Amino acid sequence: MLTFTNVTKSYSGRTVLTIPALTVQPGIHYVRGGNGSGKTTLFRTCAGLLPFSGQILLDNHYEISRDPVAYRLRVNYAEAEPQYPGFLSPRDLTYFVGKTKRAPDGQIDSLAEVLGVDQFWTAPSSTFSSGMLKKLALLLAFLGRPRLILLDEPLTTLDRATAGRLFDLIRRYRTEQDVTFLLTSHQDVTLSDLPLTGVWEVGGGRVSAVE
Repeated sequence: MLTFTNVTKSYSGRTVLTIPALTVQPGIHYVRGGNGSGKTTLFRTCAGLLPFSGQILLDNHYEISRDPVAYRLRVNYAEAEPQYPGFLSPRDLTYFVGKTKRAPDGQIDSLAEVLGVDQFWTAPSSTFSSGMLKKLALLLAFLGRPRLILLDEPLTTLDRATAGRLFDLIRRYRTEQDVTFLLTSHQDVTLSDLPLTGVWEVGGGRVSAVE
């Protein structure tokens, strides 16, 4: 469960996101909205990457400002357009993030194989295509024992086969580990076979449920 109370995000004095009160129940949630609507700002705020005013509470216990380490340990985020230091390889990045996220034994190798990252495991990320960067970002987002995974445009530049394996991962993490997902996509994921719990619209600085 993710609870927002009086959350406001501003840039240079201009308010771009206002959430007076909102509760996201456990499940798989599709967050939609046009370009520039604030979806990425919402996700980056939830991930603890942007300062804001108000309160974001995870599982009725971990508050992002009061418990920053415990909160971030349980919330993972894959950016829409990931960028990494060009000299680092997937092996470098995943073992660093995996240690930080306390990844279980064998998890890194398993995810690398499922998402196809093992095929370019030791290559510098400066040589990667956008699709390779996306696969790496998705791998990092599943590391550890997250309670919430935020996937911003996970299907962009992703090939069909990997997209299918990603959906399988989402279903497995949801049913076996009770992980909640928030994902955005310009492709209508309501047409997929993901068991969606809710659909949300971001626009005009607000977040509202879609009936």
